[in-house]
Amino acid sequence: MLYPELFKSLESVRWDMGKDVPWDQFDASLLTDEQAHTIKMNAITEWSALPATEMFLRDNREDSDFSAFMSIWFYEEQKHSLVLQEYLKRFRPDMLPTEDELHHVRFEFDAAPALETLTLHFCGEIRLNHWYRRAAQWHSEPVIKAIYKLIAQDEARHAGAYLRYMRRALTERGKELADQARAAFAKIGVLMASAKRTSQALHPTNLHVNKSLFPNDTVQSRLPEPGWLDRWLDDQIQFDREWEGKVADRILHTMSTLLGRSFATVQDLNRYRKELAAG
Repeated sequence: MLYPELFKSLESVRWDMGKDVPWDQFDASLLTDEQAHTIKMNAITEWSALPATEMFLRDNREDSDFSAFMSIWFYEEQKHSLVLQEYLKRFRPDMLPTEDELHHVRFEFDAAPALETLTLHFCGEIRLNHWYRRAAQWHSEPVIKAIYKLIAQDEARHAGAYLRYMRRALTERGKELADQARAAFAKIGVLMASAKRTSQALHPTNLHVNKSLFPNDTVQSRLPEPGWLDRWLDDQIQFDREWEGKVADRILHTMSTLLGRSFATVQDLNRYRKELAAG
C-alpha cells in the first residue's frame, strides 16, 4: 500500500495556518479590489475538491489504498480554500464567499474511467502548481504571496502522489491493467499538454463533467463570475505561452519516464497513443 508512506511524507511537510502564514506582514496598500476578487474566485474553486473527492471515492470503490489517500488530498485541498477564505475574512470581509456560493460548486460528476481521471488530476496538479507560482509573482501583498507559494508546493506534492499511483498501475496490477494504464496516460497526456493549441484553460475544474447539466457542468461555470478564469490567466497573472510550455514540458517528461519512450512534443505522444490504439 502507498497510503501509509504517503501519509508520513506529506505529514512531515504540512504547513500550519496559524504559524506558517505571516499574517502580521499584511500591507493593505498592496492589495487591490481586483486582486481580492481573484482570491475569492480561487477560494470557491478550491472548494470543489469536495465533489471531486466524492467522485474519486465512488469510482475507486475497489481500491481502498487510493481511497484512503483521498483523506489526505481532500483535507489539504479544503485547507487551501480555507486559508484563502481566512485571508479575506481578516483583510477583505466584503469579498468572503457565502456558503451558497461555495455549495454551488458541489454537484455530481459523471462516472469516468478511473485511470483517465487519475491522469487528468495528475496533470491538473502540475498546472495548478504553475498557476499559483505565477499568482505569487503577480501579487505584491506579502501575505497572499506567501499563501500562494505554500499552496503551490502542496499541489506539486499532490502531483507526486498521483504519479505514485500511476506507476503502480503499470507495475503491480497485471498486464491487462498496465495496458489500460498506458492508453489512459497517453490519451489524457495529449489532451492536457495541448493547451497551446486550445483557447480553453485545461484543468479539471474547467472541463465538462455532467451531461445532464450541460453547459453548466464545469466548476468554473458555477462560480459567481463564470468567465473569471480566462481573465485571471490572460490579463492578470499573464500565464503566457512560456508558462504553458513549462506545464507541457513537465507532462511530456513524466510521460516519457512512465512509458519508457521519449516524447519531445505532443505530436510524439499522440503518435504513441495511436500506436496503442492500433495494436
